[in-house]
Amino acid sequence: MVIDFSAVSRYTGRHFQGVCMSNSATYREAGVDIDKANLFVDRIKPVVRNTFRKEVMSGIGGFGALFRMDLTRWRKPILVSSTDGVGTKLRVAHWMNRHDTIGIDLVAMSVNDVLVQGAEPLFFLDYLATGRIDVETSVKVVEGIARGCQDAGCALIGGETAEMPGFYGDGEYDLAGFCVGVVEEDRLIDGSEVRVGDVVVGIASTGLHSNGYSLARKVFFDRQGLSVQDRVAGLEGTVGEELLKPTRIYVKSVLNVLKNFPVHGLVHVTGGGFYDNIPRIVRGSIRAVIRRDSWVIPPVFRVLQELGRVEEGEMFRVFNMGIGMILVVPEQDAPEILNRLRQLGETAWPIGHIDRREDDQPPLEMVSP
Repeated sequence: MVIDFSAVSRYTGRHFQGVCMSNSATYREAGVDIDKANLFVDRIKPVVRNTFRKEVMSGIGGFGALFRMDLTRWRKPILVSSTDGVGTKLRVAHWMNRHDTIGIDLVAMSVNDVLVQGAEPLFFLDYLATGRIDVETSVKVVEGIARGCQDAGCALIGGETAEMPGFYGDGEYDLAGFCVGVVEEDRLIDGSEVRVGDVVVGIASTGLHSNGYSLARKVFFDRQGLSVQDRVAGLEGTVGEELLKPTRIYVKSVLNVLKNFPVHGLVHVTGGGFYDNIPRIVRGSIRAVIRRDSWVIPPVFRVLQELGRVEEGEMFRVFNMGIGMILVVPEQDAPEILNRLRQLGETAWPIGHIDRREDDQPPLEMVSP
């Protein structure tokens, strides 16, 4: 017999959950330490409070998180939601025994997805599952989540910690994140405004972000037999340091652009790379033409391609290749938008344009120099 048990609220709307075996005398003998969970809650309370926005209503310890929409600010608000994880990048964090940045990745994957609809992220919730709770590791994970929320301007208002001995091994954990944002109905971006002649602007990524790690691990660790502490020619740090670079959060820079310039389309370049993500906003009689030589591709991608003998097309289908966010903008506004992005600390390039599409043409064409 298995009994689900909610014992402790981690913070606003957060609970600590475990599994109790019927033949165990105590919950602790079953592998779930409520006292340790309480200590964890106490450690992260100030970290979580630092992310709260003025709209957060509930205090720490409730069963659900409350958020009051400011209806004086929003006329016809549309809520935009997203959920994601960080995939097998978690394995690299375990090997490195470094857990302070993986939470940033978790937030980034959801808030960047909400952003491409033109939405401002409002609040975030997380789910952390582990075999046995390690307070120091879990605190570092949550501190990273809080840092990501602060970067995105959203509140960390809830979540779940599940301690599940026998399901996850000791020291193992998994993460999922959930974000809700808001956009005015008449400011919603869905790609319907993309036109022939528009310029495609690419904003630099920090590296692999959180996609393609199954292929990256296969190349570096399985085929090459490397460890996370090894160094490879062409990379600044160790393999592990390169693979753990946090996903960039584009929220504040892109929202600044959206408030001041027309933007017809946005693309978060995640799983599926260029070939699967750009066509999501380029439909019908138009196509995107991307120039492969128009931006600086970070060394990690070329190292991966050479070590793994990965075909060029596969690289652009799996990885972001140095472009984490794409804006499709009117041609006359492109120079000012590029200048604004650079003033905001982003590295950005004009990487292509929107053209007319014939019946036999694909929605995306990658043009070599």
